[in-house]
Amino acid sequence: MSTFRLGFIGAGFIAKFQARAMRQIRGVQLAGVTALKGAEELAAFADANGLGPCKVCASVAELCREVDAVAIFAPNMARVQLMQEIVDAVKNGAELKGIICEKPLGRTVAEANQIVELAKEAGLPTAYFENQCHMKGIRAQKEQLRRVEETMGPLVLARSAEEHSGPHEPWFWDPTRQGGGVLSDMGCHSIACGWYVLTPNGKPVDFLEPISVQAKTPAEDFATGMVTFKNPETGQLVQAQFTNSWMYDKQGLRLYMDGLGPGYAFELNSLRSPLEIFIGDQAAEAVLDAESALEKSTASRGLLVVEPNEADLYGYVDEIEDAVKAFQEGRDAFLNFEYGAMITLLVQAAYMSAEQGRTIYLTEKASQEALKSYKSLIAQGRGGEILF
Repeated sequence: MSTFRLGFIGAGFIAKFQARAMRQIRGVQLAGVTALKGAEELAAFADANGLGPCKVCASVAELCREVDAVAIFAPNMARVQLMQEIVDAVKNGAELKGIICEKPLGRTVAEANQIVELAKEAGLPTAYFENQCHMKGIRAQKEQLRRVEETMGPLVLARSAEEHSGPHEPWFWDPTRQGGGVLSDMGCHSIACGWYVLTPNGKPVDFLEPISVQAKTPAEDFATGMVTFKNPETGQLVQAQFTNSWMYDKQGLRLYMDGLGPGYAFELNSLRSPLEIFIGDQAAEAVLDAESALEKSTASRGLLVVEPNEADLYGYVDEIEDAVKAFQEGRDAFLNFEYGAMITLLVQAAYMSAEQGRTIYLTEKASQEALKSYKSLIAQGRGGEILF
């Protein structure tokens, strides 16, 4: 089988993380990159690590002509425009086999739906990149508990959290550009993961029907809430709690997930590593980059957690493999853009719930219509009206 050529739009933190993941995948080349900054550095990394040759392209159109699939890893506020440029490139003859978009698909429901429609216009398979649904630990617990679930019934409560001390780039902290705060940035992870682990084995990822969303007032750096889902076959209601924070000023990034069923449970904590190191005060000055040990690391001395392979632990390797295989077969990936649009809707319903101080029932026509054009106060730069 010939090498599959991926092209990156964007060369920031997530693009670099995905490139690290690609080192562990056979038959995939990082063939091109276009970005406002950092493209040369990323291309050099690809060439040095056997992922290239990687061409630095001057435009999205040029990139689309050089690769088999493009991945949008650029900032949230640019994604609709980038999708339009991809569609234009396809109409002008670019022979793409698929489009990838990193979470979140859109900053609002309207944006997410626009991206879905643009992908349909291009007539291409899609992959919505939500890495936590691809984590080996999450997949393993579903397989290990399969027989138990068949006997006792599916999970009834899932809790999912992603926490660290804050993002790298300044634009993340500007809600008018990012689309909100930590709920927009990381709540999409936790809501998706909760939905996935609650889904009975053998059912599609969107099998459970979202019924309602209730959220506490989200600040730019903390959010928590609950999504209720309904099993359309049995009528059973199950719930997914999400908690997300840019205030977790401890070791570094922590992913925590657990699920509770009748007589069984699972728990995953990414800070439980088989490897820990200790660095004393005198030796600490020799540590140049604490984040080489753990994403969003906040310390360079003391007893430190080391995750030897974060790209694999967090699901990045598996989501790339899944997308490439799907595109080679001419189909959508495990998670497609329509799924990503549903996650955006749930995130926005959480913002609406916090603003209005009530549970948002997604089965109500009025809520469905309101969400189509909704833009949170935080995303409008008016967060103080509900935070203070």
